[in-house]
Amino acid sequence: MIPRPVSRDPAPQPSVPSVLLLATLITGVLALAGRQMGAQDYAAHPGGAPRDGATVYAAHCAECHGASGKGDGPASFLLSPHPRDFSIGSYKIRTTETGSVPTDEDLLRSIRRGLHGTAMPGWESLLPDTEIRNVVEHVKSYSPSFAGTRPQIVTVGADVVSSPASVARGFAVYERLQCGACHGADGRGSGAVATEFEDDWGQPMRAADLTEPWTFRGGATARDVFMRFRTGMSGTPMPSFKDSATDAEMWDLANYVLSLARKPVWAMNADEVAAHYAREEAEANAHPIERGRHLVDSMGCALCHSPLDDSRRVLPGMKLAGGMRIRVEPFGDYVTGNLTSDVETGLGGWTDEEIVRVMTQGILRDGTRLLPYPMDWPSFSTLASDDLRAIIAYLRTVPPVSNRIPPPRRPLLPIYLWGKFRMLILGADLPMTFHAGNAGTPVAHADAAAPQGGR
Repeated sequence: MIPRPVSRDPAPQPSVPSVLLLATLITGVLALAGRQMGAQDYAAHPGGAPRDGATVYAAHCAECHGASGKGDGPASFLLSPHPRDFSIGSYKIRTTETGSVPTDEDLLRSIRRGLHGTAMPGWESLLPDTEIRNVVEHVKSYSPSFAGTRPQIVTVGADVVSSPASVARGFAVYERLQCGACHGADGRGSGAVATEFEDDWGQPMRAADLTEPWTFRGGATARDVFMRFRTGMSGTPMPSFKDSATDAEMWDLANYVLSLARKPVWAMNADEVAAHYAREEAEANAHPIERGRHLVDSMGCALCHSPLDDSRRVLPGMKLAGGMRIRVEPFGDYVTGNLTSDVETGLGGWTDEEIVRVMTQGILRDGTRLLPYPMDWPSFSTLASDDLRAIIAYLRTVPPVSNRIPPPRRPLLPIYLWGKFRMLILGADLPMTFHAGNAGTPVAHADAAAPQGGR
């Protein structure tokens, strides 16, 4: 769970003490601990009675999908792909015609098994099946599309067994349908016209790496892949091939796509693992901006470097613009830095060396030295130089947002000494408090008198 900002009342209140929370931990904690948590949670109900869908949703789904099902939960800004907006009634993984709502079984499968390659975990080992069915009904209530509408189910014939002949025919279909324009000639994006897109809601997305079928959202069997070709993936550039290919051709195409699968790491020997990661390292170095984006996302930089509202959602247009005020007792108030490329208030006026210094030594441009928390510069000091350069390369591409960040504010000496006494002598664990709202100040770029540079 992300830090919970307190009200704008300056009085400090306890909050979540973790700062560098990886985006995957939001749901990963549930997935790792869920087997015990789910059993204990369910056993706590009187008589083991299953909870209604709204209760289950509020407890396990709203953090990502939002209280009103619009995909705008507090954790949503950290996740890629973005959580589904249930109010639209449009779903990618389904067994129904394009434009049709999914079946209940489609929704049940996604919740039970999860969606591979995303932050959506499988819940079948965490929740009783009755509760999963209840939450499906609740999710459907967010969209009027389900009211009085019967799903148009796609009828699928018998599987076509993979064979060299089927794979060869599938390759011809792959070429004719120009699948390589998005997925590349090798399924990994090589030679593709584009691999990065936006969905119908303006959220970034990438074309699937066809050599890693274990990341396919809807499953990795030939039938699963066939269904994606047959129904399309609503809201994305992936169309239905219903009018472009026959069912037999789509079966051959599915067999060809699965033939592209590389050996997974868990099946490699030591030499193969070394070669695999050497290749990935070379590819990452060849695309530093993409590598930097991945690092910034996976390290959860936006978690602190974005101001949040009272519901813990990022203020519109302020992602990575800094401005979250964090009170670290007894040391004072720290406002997180503006990481956008704005020249006057962000990193646009910083040199690479200055950015590296604050990331690895905690020293700001004016010489102010930061605590080792909330900015965890001691951990960042262990990053490889290639990773540091990649992070900087990506941050230089973040659109500028004007938000001047104030310097740290120290407490009065008596308050500081009393806090240190409580920590060192009384053994008190003093809180770290995250405050809602933007503590920064937007600055007009025409203001020539404004000092250059931010934090």
